[in-house]
Amino acid sequence: MQSELITVGEIISPQGITGEVRVLPLTDFPQRFRLLKTVFLACSGEKEPHLIQIVGVRKHKRYVLLRFEGIDCRRGAEELRGCLVQIEPSQLVTLPPGHYYHFQIIGLTVKTNQGEKLGRVVEILSPGCNDVYLVRNEAGAEILIPALKEVVEKIDLENGEMLVRLLEGLR
Repeated sequence: MQSELITVGEIISPQGITGEVRVLPLTDFPQRFRLLKTVFLACSGEKEPHLIQIVGVRKHKRYVLLRFEGIDCRRGAEELRGCLVQIEPSQLVTLPPGHYYHFQIIGLTVKTNQGEKLGRVVEILSPGCNDVYLVRNEAGAEILIPALKEVVEKIDLENGEMLVRLLEGLR
């Protein structure tokens, strides 16, 4: 189950003495936490993430503060430090057409519009104005593909492929 879940935050520390935790949002949609009733917590030392009820949500600076059912003291909150806050794919915010989550892009097979297989997307870099896909072939050679409409012609999630048009100098 854990591979199907999407990480949207990491518990950084307890907040106060009432069991509240400070969560670093790992999402472009931190407002999603107000809509969630339950989440999964993936904690080191546990084989599977466990479902937990959210009983309180508020924003504090760049963090989201969460209170969970059954956690009502600092010691209980401290035990959650480092846990990942995860959701099911059905809880994702719907993106507009032509936009994708990183987890949907990583692993896609990348081919040129001439049919040449370049490799698989192994990482997404965010150096500035646009993302850059790090593509690695079976021999370990890497190529950087800018996430631009002029370069990425098609993303086919059903078939696990990305079709690109290599511009001069990308090789």
